[in-house]
Amino acid sequence: MSKRLEDFIRNNKVEFDDLEPREGLWDNIESKLFTEEQPVIELPKKRETKTFSLGYVLRVAAIVIMVMCISFVLYIKNQRANTVDYAAINPEFAKQRMQYASLVQTKRSELKTLTKSNPELYHEFSAEIAKMDSTYKKLNHDLATSPNQERVLRAMIRNLQIQTEVLNQQLNVIEQFNELKNQQQHETKSI
Repeated sequence: MSKRLEDFIRNNKVEFDDLEPREGLWDNIESKLFTEEQPVIELPKKRETKTFSLGYVLRVAAIVIMVMCISFVLYIKNQRANTVDYAAINPEFAKQRMQYASLVQTKRSELKTLTKSNPELYHEFSAEIAKMDSTYKKLNHDLATSPNQERVLRAMIRNLQIQTEVLNQQLNVIEQFNELKNQQQHETKSI
């Protein structure tokens, strides 16, 4: 049946095309649209979502990576600038500094083992050494910027020598304290 309808429309197409809407029909429709007052409902505005293109995101990421790399390189360069080659200042002083620094470390560990039985005494002794150590660290920090580096290096060596002497005295005091303690124990046992 649809085939017959299509044939009928094709055959009578001219007769269908001659029908036109009457004049003024659209004017009449327009006038009715504007005369009827209908409440205008405003829809809430949607927020515009910001979208970024992939190219923009990649450019921002590249800039961030470049800034991070430059910062890292400057940080490493600054760290290297703060380290001082002691041997370049004075090889003999550098050797002495190493000897005294290792001697101080040895004496500190010896002091720690001897004062295990008396931690209050160790705490008192280590407080004195900590003061001298902070002075040594300040000298080491000042060495990089000092115009007379050899003089500062000598002061560092002198500080290490004093630390060694103080540690030796502390070790002697502990040994005497332990001997006195042992004698008192022997006397109480013999009684």
